[in-house]
Formats: sequence, C-alpha cells, structure tokens
Amino acid sequence: MTDSDPFDEIIEAETDRDPDLAVIEAGSRTLRTQGTGAPQADVPGRPDDPELDAALREVEAELATRWGETKLEPSVTRIAALMDVLGDPQRSYPSIHITGTNGKTSTARMIEALLGAFELRTGRYTSPHVQSITERISLDGAPISAERFIETYNDIKPYVEMVDAQQEFRLSFFEVLTGMAYAAFADAPVDVAVVEVGMGGTWDATNVIDADVAVVTPIDLDHTDRLGETTGEIATEKAGIVKQDATVILAQQPVDAAQVLLKKAVEVDATVAREGLEFGVVSRSVAVGGQLINLRGLGGEYEEIYLPLHGPYQAHNAAVALAAVEAFFGVGAQRPDPLAIDTVRKAFASVTSPGRLEVVRRSPTVVLDAAHNPAGARATAEAVAEAFDFSRLIGVVGASGDKNVRGLLEAFEPMFAEVVVTQNSSHRAMDADELAAIAVEVFGDERVQVEPRLPDALEAAITLAEEDGEFAGGGVLVTGSVITVGEARLLLGRG
Repeated sequence: MTDSDPFDEIIEAETDRDPDLAVIEAGSRTLRTQGTGAPQADVPGRPDDPELDAALREVEAELATRWGETKLEPSVTRIAALMDVLGDPQRSYPSIHITGTNGKTSTARMIEALLGAFELRTGRYTSPHVQSITERISLDGAPISAERFIETYNDIKPYVEMVDAQQEFRLSFFEVLTGMAYAAFADAPVDVAVVEVGMGGTWDATNVIDADVAVVTPIDLDHTDRLGETTGEIATEKAGIVKQDATVILAQQPVDAAQVLLKKAVEVDATVAREGLEFGVVSRSVAVGGQLINLRGLGGEYEEIYLPLHGPYQAHNAAVALAAVEAFFGVGAQRPDPLAIDTVRKAFASVTSPGRLEVVRRSPTVVLDAAHNPAGARATAEAVAEAFDFSRLIGVVGASGDKNVRGLLEAFEPMFAEVVVTQNSSHRAMDADELAAIAVEVFGDERVQVEPRLPDALEAAITLAEEDGEFAGGGVLVTGSVITVGEARLLLGRG
C-alpha cells in the first residue's frame, strides 16, 4: 500500500474508536430508507400436516427432558463420546467455526451465502432459534424439513441413549442437537459446515471439530457467571476454538480480549487476520432496505456491495464473513487474487437475518430485533437511528432474567419515547413487574407501561405509536430476547 492509501488513512483516524460499535466510514449517507416491507425470511412455522406436527412435538418433548441450554457442565466428554459411536461425522467435511458475543448468527448466514454462491454445499448450525427448532440445522441455505429433523433424531437416538448410559450425566439438549447437526451434514453430505458455538468455546459442545477457519466476532460482557467477569477472561474461553495451523479471523476486539486471542494464535501456529488491519469496512452508505458497502478483503477491494441489512455492525459482520470465506479458499495465502466480485455481490444481496432489525409491519412500522445484552442494544440503537426516520419510537421489551437488563434498558432509554414491558412464555423470562421496576428507575414512571401478556404489549405499543396519526412517523421496536422476538413474529403474522 502507498502512503496515500485511503484504507491506511481510515485505520489511522479510527484507532480510538469503540471496537464493538463504531464503523470505519469514509462516505456520506445517500438516502434515508423508508423501506418497502421485509421479504418473507426463511423461518419455518409449524408443519401443516397434523401427524407430522405431532411427531415433531414428540421429538421436542423428548429433547425438553434434557438439561436446557443454560445448565452446563463444562466438558466435551459426552459430545466426544457421542461423536465416537457415530463414527466421527464431524471429521468428514471441513468447517468454519464462529464464536464471539454478538453477531455470530448474522455472520454465519453471510458466510453460508458466500459459500453457496461459489457452488459449495453448505451445512449451517446456529442457535438459538427464532420460531422453529428446525432453524438450527440448515442445508444449502435453508432449514431442514420437519421430516428430516425427525429422521435425524430417530437415527441417532439409540446412540444417544447408549452414551447416556455410560456417562455420569445424560447428554444435554444442546449436545443432542449438535450431534444431530453433525450427523445431518455428513449424511447430506456437505462440502463445508458453518458452525456457531452455543456459549464460550473451549468446552462448548460444538468444539469437537478442528475448523480450518476460526472466526471471533466482537467480544463483550455476557454470560459473565459462566465465562468470566472481563472481556479478557471471556476471550480465554472463546479462544478454545482456535486450533493448530488454523486461520483466525478477528473482528475488532477490546484490547484485553485481542491480547488473549493473539497469544492463543501464536501458541498453535495459527495465522491471524484482524479487522482494521488486514481487512475491514472501507466505506458504507445507507440505501433503501439496507446499505451499500465497500470492503477491503484479504485479496483486495470489493466495491459497491449491496447488503439488505441495517446498521454499521452488519457492515462489520460482512467484512468478517468475507475474510473468513477468503481464508477458506486460501485467498491472501495460497492465491493472490480476490474472489469474483459479481459472485460476492450476488451472495451479499441475498442475505437475510430474521429477527435482526426485521420490519414485519407498516403503519405504524414494527421492527423486531433480538438484542439481549447491552452491547447488542447499543448496536441496535445506533442502527435504528441511522436507518429509520422515526419521530416517536415505542419499545416493547421482554427480557430473560439472567441478563444485564438494566444495561439493556439504559442503551435504549435515549431513543424510546415510552416503553411497554412484558414477558415471553419461556421459563427464563423475567417477570413483567420485576422488569417494570427496573424500567421505572431508568425511564421514569410516566414512560413505562406494563403488559404481562405479549399480545397486549404489542397492541398497546402500536396504539401509542399511532397517537399522533398514521403519517406522523411513529414506530415500534420489539426487543430484549430472541424468544420475545420469535413470539412477536408469530403474533404479527410471520412464519
């Protein structure tokens, strides 16, 4: 690069930025989106066939008898035992492994779209699901069918029971699903698996793969009771997915987290590519329904890419996803040429991310976003302010009891005119009255309304947004939990 290279100038100008939320921005806005309605995303509903629906419910009920995703015993012993009796299906294909605090699922979906555009058969494993458990396992960019989900469960069930009998603790809900995903990918078979960790890294059930490419999205404070009290401590756990001789794609990280991750890379002779140095966002501008971005990849410039997702953080996710796919194909190492730009553009233009700043209704506009921790909420608030021209925004918040709810509410306080607090149907949901007590401390009593039932909360928020008239620019943001967003999505006629 020359001394006048604009990418160098951008990096120099942005050295003090917030690593999780800021954007390397060298362009101006071109159009504030009004939107034309979100396309129907690939989120399946319940099967129409009553017998098939009953069979899926039976599988879901059996899975529900196992440890839930919040009850963990930090070990990969059980999942390794299951893989062994299944013949190690996870070793029959290469993989890209993704960890981090926020942005994992969106990044996984972008990686999947890019690989698919280059005619590779993909398997994607992500969590949690928005509406249907079958979303967690995807083949060729689409969730597996209910029939295939049931068949996969029944295929591995005898082996699961065999491992259960040999272990001190039965396999957990997440471990069984992970086994199902790896078996389904081998059975397909896939050319590459895109795997998102459930929590952490080292002892996460997914970590029985030796991924050629390890991706670490921005690390922030979440699950501190299990992963650590600082971003550095959390990074120590997440660094467990970095394997010998792998390539590590690092999103912008807090300093202590970056130090931990780089040290681990050195220990295992991994190659590292860092956002803002080896790759990054060169420029971005708001466009109708999303944004237009220019990216610097490992192999060069990728210009005029339309990304149909809102927010600076999604541009950063796109840069990370592109670098991960370049690394998978050997760009920047074995081959100097960038990926075919037209294929890259086509892939990004096809990306969806259900429940992430997803517009599900107009007049008034209702947006769903699954932000569930303070860092995610700050990113969402920034994206909403940029992409939508709301004159009055009403929040609907239903959160889990094990989250930093105060921090989440404080992130949204400047932008919500009023907030309707509620609760979803999960046993993990914070009681609406308990949530309201915190909300009153953050927003003040006059700006808080309590509606324990989500349907009532949605109705109340829409009514508040309509108070100044149909064309006054009022909107509703439903947030706080993936479960809240998924249930609202169903109530509002999606899926």
